[in-house]
Amino acid sequence: MGKYSFGCFHYFMKDDIIAGLDIGSTAVRLVIGQKISGPAGEELQIIGAVSSPTAGVSKGVVNSIEETTSSISACLEKAERIVGVPITSVWVGINDPNVKCERSKGVVAVSKSDGEISEADVNRAIEAARALAVPINYEILHVMPIKFSVDNQTDIKDPIGMSGIRLEVEALIIQGLSTQTKNLTKAIFRTGLEIEDLVISPLAAAEAVLTPKQKELGVALVNIGSSTTSLAVYEERNLLHTAILPIGSEYITNDIALGLRCPINLAERIKLEYGSANPDSFGPGEEVDVTRLVKEEDVNDDISLVSRKYIAEIIEARVEEIFDKVDKELKRIDRSGMLPAGVVFTGAGSQLEGVIEAAKRKLRLPAAMGLSKNINVVIDKVRTPEFLPALGLVIWGARESSNHEGSGLNKKFGNFFGKAKNIFQKIIPR
Repeated sequence: MGKYSFGCFHYFMKDDIIAGLDIGSTAVRLVIGQKISGPAGEELQIIGAVSSPTAGVSKGVVNSIEETTSSISACLEKAERIVGVPITSVWVGINDPNVKCERSKGVVAVSKSDGEISEADVNRAIEAARALAVPINYEILHVMPIKFSVDNQTDIKDPIGMSGIRLEVEALIIQGLSTQTKNLTKAIFRTGLEIEDLVISPLAAAEAVLTPKQKELGVALVNIGSSTTSLAVYEERNLLHTAILPIGSEYITNDIALGLRCPINLAERIKLEYGSANPDSFGPGEEVDVTRLVKEEDVNDDISLVSRKYIAEIIEARVEEIFDKVDKELKRIDRSGMLPAGVVFTGAGSQLEGVIEAAKRKLRLPAAMGLSKNINVVIDKVRTPEFLPALGLVIWGARESSNHEGSGLNKKFGNFFGKAKNIFQKIIPR
């Protein structure tokens, strides 16, 4: 099992440890899981979760490799102190708004003489779908099969074991901008970490919160971060669409700062402590004294009383603008107001009072906060909305490492990253 017990002392091999690294524009979050033996076989237990401030990342894009490396290193050191186990590899979330997805089809002839479809045939069909014309500065991050066809039979979920002559797959090809991918991986390699794989953040978050029933009925996961809002749409258990929008909760903070003519750090505190996306719940004369916040943030400002209704009107306008952009993405796939399981929210920005009600109103769909599924968690903060994408990366990693032992980013992206990683590890000691 990779675990040895000597009295009270436990030693865990690195293969037991799975870490999810979510690099946001304001915080780096690292969740550490461990494979353990349970009554039902191998189980995943979450043993650590840490966050530290980010520098060098803006709107999900790395703009300083050195600062990003320092931010990741600080978070990594903090995590290793808490869990007492060396972390050598991570599953990494991507939040780059340049990510795009498109449909592609792949067709192959069934190889066996008796016509029985094997896993090798399915893999060949997926590889055929992968061979679409990708723009010169993009590379493929995920190939997600949507449905299969065998001869004249369509909408097949799993064709393995069926009989036929011709196998066709329709897949969603998710592509990322090569330069951003390389910058992100360089920053991580410089810390000495291996990269298991890169995963689009909303897909990872979906692993942590969406149930098979929701994915079957039709559901959108929306992750509102500080500077990006990402979504993943599922139907009939398949991923239909994903997008990362360059707008997030700091957009709301900026407008509060402009509206109240106050510094940005004070605007953030006012938003978190007194903000709401529902102005109708406040009377025109309802005011709050923010003198305490002015002192705590050490700002040179004579602001004292602010109208809660005015703050809520600013927040509502910006939240509705975010949801307009989400709805535009749903319209692209003809699912606007048409997802029976509604919208499930994750991310720190979704915790603002009144956001769920605003979503129901603006998106014309059921809406709820995302909750982590049945995962063995001993740290409560892992269940908070801002940690769910990193938790999802651990769940994704546990599943993939069970399915494909030894798969890693170097295989997927070629020798460039492998060579770069070795160079950075020699130059910069941990």
